[in-house]
Amino acid sequence: MHDIVLIKGDGIGPEITDSVTEILAAAKTDINWIPAQAGMEAFEKNGNPLPDETVELIEKHKVALKGPLTTPVGSGFRSINVALRQRFDLYSNIRPARTLPGVPTHFGSVDLVTFRENTQGMYIGQERWVDEDQTTAESIAIVTREASQRIIRAAFDYAVKRGRKRVSLIHKANILKYTTGLFLKVGQEVAREYPDIEFNDMIVDNTAMQMVMRPEIFDIIVTTNLFGDILSDLASGLVGGLGVTGSANMGEQHAIFEAVHGGENPQGPLSDAAGQERDHGGPGRRWQHAHFHRSGDPQHAIAAATTTVSGRGQPQRQAASERRQPQRNPYPSLTSCR
Repeated sequence: MHDIVLIKGDGIGPEITDSVTEILAAAKTDINWIPAQAGMEAFEKNGNPLPDETVELIEKHKVALKGPLTTPVGSGFRSINVALRQRFDLYSNIRPARTLPGVPTHFGSVDLVTFRENTQGMYIGQERWVDEDQTTAESIAIVTREASQRIIRAAFDYAVKRGRKRVSLIHKANILKYTTGLFLKVGQEVAREYPDIEFNDMIVDNTAMQMVMRPEIFDIIVTTNLFGDILSDLASGLVGGLGVTGSANMGEQHAIFEAVHGGENPQGPLSDAAGQERDHGGPGRRWQHAHFHRSGDPQHAIAAATTTVSGRGQPQRQAASERRQPQRNPYPSLTSCR
């Protein structure tokens, strides 16, 4: 039996995580879930959206699964998702987006993976008011050679191990010449170490246009924090929305798997944990070997278990849907921040 920290999250987070744990049980995994709190629930109970006890549990057990966490817009506490990534140096945010059977979309052949640098850029939280009247605000972005090297190498290593053909580095070096300029320069250097993988770079605004016109030209995208946040959501939209994609936050010693947003499909975070990140090494590899060793291939085990659980719960879910009435959002100024 292996211990995994479970943070159910806010909103429909508990519903999502309950479905995930039910599916993992059907896949015959030997996981002992360690409950922990974070987000709005924790804030309302003890005034701290990220309790020390939760941090200590993740530190101890190395791997966590969490539902979406609510973050106030414009004021209040900062994103707990960002705090967790920085606290455990989860530098690699991996977001696969694949066309799924039975999910109607405008495109039929999307299969791309976004690698987003997860600890730097505009999300470091270094902001200030320039003047006392608060009429001008200033934000600082940090990009380092070391952080750029490890996320870009992670993308290339993934391409090699998964038989992918191309890595596209996305930047805005024509304007942000120092920060994303450095990211581009490091990418060009690292690409020389992988002669069998095609490499190209693209300006971020052109990338957004090309993704909605010709998404099939993209294989693996690697980019900085802010651009990765935006483009990975765009990629989710190409395949049916945030509810059918998942997200893995990987570091050298820790990993946190999560639903991308308030989606209702638990397959996303499950496929991340079972299949996409098995080639990334570290805690993702330990997840696969420790928890799916009795089930054969983890992706097949998850797919079969999802089918079983979905069929078992369909009558109850249909009845619940018929009974459910629209509810007013008790926090209209809040949203889930990734």
